[in-house]
Amino acid sequence: MTVDAVLAPSTLPFALPDFGTFAEVDFVAAFAEAFARNRREIAAIAENPDPATFENTVEALERAGRDLGRVAAVFFSLTSTDRTDALEEAQATISPQLSAHSDAILMDSALFGRVDDVHTRRESLDLTEEQRRLLERYHLRFTRAGAGLDDAAQERLRAINTELAELTTEFSRRALAETNASAVHFASEAQLDGLEPDAVAAARAAAEAAGKDGYLLALGYPLNQPNLARLTDRESRRRLFEASSGRNTRGDANDTRELIARVAGLRAERAGLFGYPHHAAFQIADQTAGTAEAAQQMLRDLAAPAARNAAAERAELEEIAGHPIEAWDWPYYARIAERRAQASEGAEDGPPLSEFLALDSVIENGVFEAARRMYGLDFTERTDLALHNPAARAWQVTGPDGAPLGLFVGDYFARPSKRGGAWMTSFVDQSHLLGEQPVVINVCNFVAPPAGRPALLTRDEVTTVFHEFGHALHGLLSDVRYPYFSGTSVPRDFVEFPSQFNEMFAAWPTILDGYARHHETGEPLPQHLRESVLEPGTRGEGFSTVEYLGAAVIDLAWHTITPGTVVDDVEAFEAGALADAGLDVHGVPPRYRGPFFNHVFAGGYSAGYYSYIWSEVLDADATAWFTENGGPTRDNGERLRAAVLSRGGSVDSSQAYRDFRGADADIAPLLARRGLG
Repeated sequence: MTVDAVLAPSTLPFALPDFGTFAEVDFVAAFAEAFARNRREIAAIAENPDPATFENTVEALERAGRDLGRVAAVFFSLTSTDRTDALEEAQATISPQLSAHSDAILMDSALFGRVDDVHTRRESLDLTEEQRRLLERYHLRFTRAGAGLDDAAQERLRAINTELAELTTEFSRRALAETNASAVHFASEAQLDGLEPDAVAAARAAAEAAGKDGYLLALGYPLNQPNLARLTDRESRRRLFEASSGRNTRGDANDTRELIARVAGLRAERAGLFGYPHHAAFQIADQTAGTAEAAQQMLRDLAAPAARNAAAERAELEEIAGHPIEAWDWPYYARIAERRAQASEGAEDGPPLSEFLALDSVIENGVFEAARRMYGLDFTERTDLALHNPAARAWQVTGPDGAPLGLFVGDYFARPSKRGGAWMTSFVDQSHLLGEQPVVINVCNFVAPPAGRPALLTRDEVTTVFHEFGHALHGLLSDVRYPYFSGTSVPRDFVEFPSQFNEMFAAWPTILDGYARHHETGEPLPQHLRESVLEPGTRGEGFSTVEYLGAAVIDLAWHTITPGTVVDDVEAFEAGALADAGLDVHGVPPRYRGPFFNHVFAGGYSAGYYSYIWSEVLDADATAWFTENGGPTRDNGERLRAAVLSRGGSVDSSQAYRDFRGADADIAPLLARRGLG
């Protein structure tokens, strides 16, 4: 397959990438050609002899780079979902080249001069609201990328960016390799007592695939593994926990401790070039929080009540267990406590909740049904489209007017080639300027069921499906002219609002009753299980809040180090950060430790993991409004779509929320939800 064919626009529906053309492509050569084409486009803009205008400079930049964007969308999706040795080698070459290419554009003095000229004259130009914001964002982007630095500072910035691209690529490689290598081997089925039959069968199949006898439990991305809640054997729980907790710290080729210390140090040095005291200050200056101090203050305000609640929860669990609770015990005894609470309320024995949570039903009768009610969308599966992996599925999305709106792709099951976690990204961004409709993908890491069996989810996994589809809706409902603003192109501490808000529908009574049916009989949820979903109360919120806050504090600790700071002992550094925040709660580890914290060392959330709780303030406030105003109705959905989901980054995020809500968000609903009031 020629490079020209790979870079050419797709002729498939919605310009879905033709993955067949990428099967044997030399990605290094494809990127080289795409870089060259983009450089020619940029040179034509920068060297245009005509006076700078919005159209021949800013809008021209929006039209440039389409070939590069197409190949990058496919390549980086494949390196996340279907990684191979060849893709790893290519990424090690391409990532620093991409960083250097971006630097060359954003530090081009002639190009910046034209952008700056238009920006200076912006008050006299007849620009739409979206055009004015685009001009302002481009000017800020050039400035924050170093266009205004002197030659020596720019040279150092280029070197830092190149090294960071190399290091974060290597971090991602090691994190995936270590997660795969750390799967826990069990010799006998007795060691897996408590797991459901499908989970045991999957563990057996995993061992066979690895050429081993016995059973193999693969690790998920967060530190706490779902199977800890079910394994009855304490030694099995300990082994699983320690395998997860100790990832990338074993002193072998996958150890990342020196690597993350170097990444944090380089980020701090880069912030210093711009006059900021640390990386967090630089990053958050362009977020809705505004300052690192504001983000830290929110975490501090929540830490003390969360720690108190967790301590009370531990006391209850120790009374049940009859011994001190360790981290590998907590999920197990928390599940027992929940079941006892249900029994005291008259619950009867019966099938577990997961028997009623089949993935196909959650998708079709859950997330899609909520989107139908809220936004008037319809979904038709497209089995005629070849996707990046045979396990992935695609649905054509139709708007309320009956016109095609975009394409949604779901890739839900774990495989060794896929990095951990769950995320949304896009193959094509919506843009009226370019005449493109969105193609978005949700990626998860659920355990694939045995052949012929449905995938049964936990309650948390159902929440993940709704969460990621909230991101997908942000992309699908985008209605902007410029690709710069499309879909989820909003501040990091706002991007989680639509996704966290969409979680509400997982427990909305009429939506729940539609998707939560027994996978064999079609029977509805027994009343006690239904009530446990609809009214979960605040049981366990101490643990979950401390777990999350611990990860957010670790992120900000790494990214508030000052230039020149050397971290020699990673474990001690992170333990000190948790202790200083009052989050060193025995038995409650952080959701992620730095050595495998992909969000912040490879995933774009550096100094931004706090954004989940920041966005949850908006989510809880919006959920309270929807609950008081009729829930998932078309009128309410249209209100949210018009003010937030369709606007992307074309308006200030805080203003978008006020346009929807009529006021700034109140923190009280969040405190009540988490039992922290």
